[in-house]
Amino acid sequence: MNRFVLLALQILVALVFLLIWHVVTSYPLFGEVKTIQFFFSTPGEVLARTFKQLTGGEIYYHLGITLTETVLAFVIGSAAGIFFGFTFARRELLAAVFDPYIKAANALPRVVLAPIFALWFGLGIWSKVALGFTLVFFIVFFNVYQGVREVSPTVLANARMLGMNERQLFRHVYWPSALTWMFSSLHTSVGFALVGAVVGEYLGSSAGLGYKIHEAESVFDVTGVFSGMLILAIFVIAIDSLVTLVEKRLLVWRPGQSSTTTT
Repeated sequence: MNRFVLLALQILVALVFLLIWHVVTSYPLFGEVKTIQFFFSTPGEVLARTFKQLTGGEIYYHLGITLTETVLAFVIGSAAGIFFGFTFARRELLAAVFDPYIKAANALPRVVLAPIFALWFGLGIWSKVALGFTLVFFIVFFNVYQGVREVSPTVLANARMLGMNERQLFRHVYWPSALTWMFSSLHTSVGFALVGAVVGEYLGSSAGLGYKIHEAESVFDVTGVFSGMLILAIFVIAIDSLVTLVEKRLLVWRPGQSSTTTT
């Protein structure tokens, strides 16, 4: 599909959503208009508040804190997930020993961990980074682990028969196999890293987008809540676009292949 056509369709979806929102909150179709607006505000008010915050400058301080927490959680969690995913996938005994513990740790509710991290690391950025790490790590870990395990045994046997050592196997076989799985997990992990940061800020902090949303919610400022959510959505789309750009560049790359001549 043409890129501009796709962009036009995506914008059309957003406009239809805003139109439906405007109709529901501006006309008494489902009850009194003031009551509906108390719970959902209106798209015009939300967009106006968002524009005011983005042009006012104050929001960028809170956005910078949330961005720092998100990037740290994303980078540290992804790096750990990639490392342990490769390590466990290549060592079956190690994976078998730690399998129940990994599943148990992954099953822990992250909201329960948030107060514990606040107790351990304080109300600064590191408690939010720790919470985001727990969300990112397992997503990347399981995808990389599965990507390495998906390598065909026939391909591995042929590569070893050709004399490839472990370093060459990693570069030419394991890495290309895990790359698509890894980037698939990274797209999801961006959102979860942000979720960890915002939830941590919501539960206890003095700055950040989660704090701003909680502040608006505490005074029943629905417009402020939806405005904060809209800024979060814009933030996630921007980061995801950056990940997509990196993905396209890396997926184009392939380990060098020596040319063969048939005689």
